[in-house]
Amino acid sequence: MVGTTEAVDSSASNNNKKNRIQVSNTQKPLFFYVNLAKRYMQQYNEVELSALGMAIATVVTIAEILKNNGLAIEKKIMTSTIDMREESGGRPVQKAKIEILLGKSDKFDELMAAAAEEALDNE
Repeated sequence: MVGTTEAVDSSASNNNKKNRIQVSNTQKPLFFYVNLAKRYMQQYNEVELSALGMAIATVVTIAEILKNNGLAIEKKIMTSTIDMREESGGRPVQKAKIEILLGKSDKFDELMAAAAEEALDNE
């Protein structure tokens, strides 16, 4: 059991995408992803937001919220199309894909500390 866990962990580190968030339109509310991205930036100093198709607008909104609040800076934006199959045995369909790499802003730690202090004051 322990050996299996180590194998999974080592393959994940080889992939180097521990800081990737794959965003869906239907799974979670918008601010779940915003808060998750903040935690990933605290832990890894940057976060990669990824989405397909209709979820692209959600990823752009998350990135803009983080940038407009002074928490993140845009490092890289990658767009592509990928081939997917509709259902099982369906015809191949091309889907748009976006990946946005955000890094911590210079004021990130200061803003997060102020937000944490404000949360404590409100309790």
